Amino acid sequence: MNIRNRPLSTDESLPADMHPVLKRIYLGRGISSAEQLDLSLARLLPVGDLGATGPAVDLLLSHRQKNSLILIVGDFDADGATSTALLMRGLKQLGFDSLSYLLPDRFLLGYGLTTAIVEIARRQDPGLIITVDNGISSIDGVALARKLGIDVLVTDHHLPGAQLPDANVILNPNLPGEKFRGKSLAGVGVAFYLLAACEREISEKSTVAASLLDLVALGTVADVVPLDRNNRILIEQGLQRIRAGRCCKGITALLEIAGKDPATTRASDLGFAVGPRLNAAGRLDDMTLGVECLLADQLPTARAMVAHLDGLNKERRELEKKMETEAMAIVDGLILEQSGDLPWGMCLFDPGWHQGVVGLVAARVREKFGRPVVAFAPGQLDELKGSARSVPGLHIRDVLDEIASSQPGLLGKFGGHAMAAGLSLAREKFESFAEAFDKLVRQKLEIEDLQAFHYSDGQLRDVDLDLTMAELMAAAGPCGQGFPEPQFDGEFEIVERRVVGGSHLRLRLRPTGSERSLGGIAFRQSLPDNTGDRLRLVYRLEVNEFRGRREAQLNVIQMQVIE
Repeated sequence: MNIRNRPLSTDESLPADMHPVLKRIYLGRGISSAEQLDLSLARLLPVGDLGATGPAVDLLLSHRQKNSLILIVGDFDADGATSTALLMRGLKQLGFDSLSYLLPDRFLLGYGLTTAIVEIARRQDPGLIITVDNGISSIDGVALARKLGIDVLVTDHHLPGAQLPDANVILNPNLPGEKFRGKSLAGVGVAFYLLAACEREISEKSTVAASLLDLVALGTVADVVPLDRNNRILIEQGLQRIRAGRCCKGITALLEIAGKDPATTRASDLGFAVGPRLNAAGRLDDMTLGVECLLADQLPTARAMVAHLDGLNKERRELEKKMETEAMAIVDGLILEQSGDLPWGMCLFDPGWHQGVVGLVAARVREKFGRPVVAFAPGQLDELKGSARSVPGLHIRDVLDEIASSQPGLLGKFGGHAMAAGLSLAREKFESFAEAFDKLVRQKLEIEDLQAFHYSDGQLRDVDLDLTMAELMAAAGPCGQGFPEPQFDGEFEIVERRVVGGSHLRLRLRPTGSERSLGGIAFRQSLPDNTGDRLRLVYRLEVNEFRGRREAQLNVIQMQVIE
């Protein structure tokens, strides 16, 4: 098991009375002063700093004055759903009376403002189309809309290609030359900045945008964007609304069905309990269900929709489990075929795979083998739909761009971020792409980059393995991509163990040499029956709540038997 201690910031001016473990956590995440811990809205990057905000608001207000239909075109994931719901709710409260939304069918129409979506949209006779969480690569769709006399406001956060769409206005923190410092905004974050700027223009006293921060928090966490300070402010402020019971009924119902208490909601609850249930609609069915859930104003209505979402999520989990097993079998075949030397960039395809789930499979394989993965499923006709997941040090969208530039015609559409991307290609070009992908990854990475490892925040003393410390770790958030949950390592003895839920281990563990023990859970992990009683663990110290009882628990990330 490869464990690396997280490097600590050396320029430190944190409060002297801060617990040394908490101080270590913050220093390992670039927090070196008390000022950086202030996550109040006053510390948010100014709304007007995002380029093209002024023209975007002017365009919006001109269509409000004309009372023309404003059509919001979203994406089929949680970020797109929360972005759509935020603008639908927020603009309505700001006096926009003519609003509608449209989400593409993932399986028939694909991602973004395509020409097919524009043809469907024109039937509603919109005066303005606003894209949320998409649009920066929709060259043809935007051109068609403009040709039809429809104004287009693109709000997106994905990285632009060489050509920008000919929209009336583009709001994107990652445009070339954009000076806005919050480059990591999710699509819902960009939509929030647009709404807040529009609100400010209408009324200085209005609090509409701030009242929708629960949606911003959910979309930002679910999209796994890096949690820089600006995003952590948005999430923390949204979490405060959820904990106070001032969130939309859909989020309340989603937390409820997941068995989570809104009063103690953490970012991890949004990421692992709420987000997947919302995403299940877009993965297997129609994300319109997710948006309608977030727009519901009555709890019984939201609960009925959430029951459907929960059912879809259970179906998604079963499908993911089956596909993951098949993916690992493909990898085993690659190992045999290449005498143990796996490709550095792995491409996997099975004709029975579901395109809504391949991203999750790519992530699972990436986690296990520590190398970038692209998983493909059949699309329409002879097209493959792929989802890529990368490793630190490899910008996956740039890799796809380089392949597209060096081998014209090999790739279809693609787009994304540093760590995740989507793409399409013709089925007969799969082998050529797999070869090109592996070759380019080998050029950009060193062998050390492929060795999966776990960062650790060090070891905890026996006396710190208690509820007080677990609560302190819970309060250190919000955590997520780029600001990871506190994680530790150490040696433990097994006191008790049993399999629960078919594939998880429930443990009773004692630190080596100690008389004290505490519970542990190892999800999706197992131990051979003849395993000894000593383990080296990488774990998180968490609060376990069960039947009104709260106690410290080790969430085991990885374990290794000590011979």
